[in-house]
Amino acid sequence: MNLRLQNKCALITGGSRGIGAAIVKRLAREGAHIALTYVSKPAQANETVKAAQELGVKALAIQADSADAEAVVAAVERTVAELGGIDILVNNAGIAVIAPIDDYRLEDLDRTLAVNVRAVFIATQAAVKHMQAGGRIINVGSCNAERIPFTGGGVYAMSKAALVGLVKGLARDLGPRGITLNNVQPGPVDTDLNPATSDFAKTLVQQMALPRYGSGNEIASLVAYLASPEAGYVTGASLSIDGGFTA
Repeated sequence: MNLRLQNKCALITGGSRGIGAAIVKRLAREGAHIALTYVSKPAQANETVKAAQELGVKALAIQADSADAEAVVAAVERTVAELGGIDILVNNAGIAVIAPIDDYRLEDLDRTLAVNVRAVFIATQAAVKHMQAGGRIINVGSCNAERIPFTGGGVYAMSKAALVGLVKGLARDLGPRGITLNNVQPGPVDTDLNPATSDFAKTLVQQMALPRYGSGNEIASLVAYLASPEAGYVTGASLSIDGGFTA
């Protein structure tokens, strides 16, 4: 593995498990020092931190609910203080509440927008105060921003579609400063929250060009590319990695 990110400092929100943990380990393998946020389950977060440290980098876990604006800003500031800066921000934390519109609760709408949209803006705003030219901001969006072929997913799809517009606009703001912003839009990925063996998974696989779920490592590989110097000319983009879900 080339150390493309050697001595870079990265913050991954929601980095204790699933896609987030895969991103943590991949960036650490490429030499980045890591901070990750988690909401609960500190043992799981510490396990991911230990895996990163075993790769020879500094790593720490920060308890922070992305729905809490002050906690998001504090996580960025602690990353800067303990790692010595922030070069890469991966806005990975997200939630999905699936329910038909007749039953959808306002509190679930508010929390979805707070975590999936507002926190992305807040973390980005806080991070760019410390970023130099070459800084990278990568959001983990969803292919559901473009296609939502099941009922009850309207609010989730709306929250991920909002990121498409956000990166286009912020890319204009930050381009002159040499900072890039992009979305990674995964399709179905095998995680503990969305296992590839579920009945729901079987219905999704039937709609894909590649008849399988993706892995967290596959998503992490695209994030690592966007975080690297090689991606210096990519900004304002929403890149699907979805097995042909939106094809």
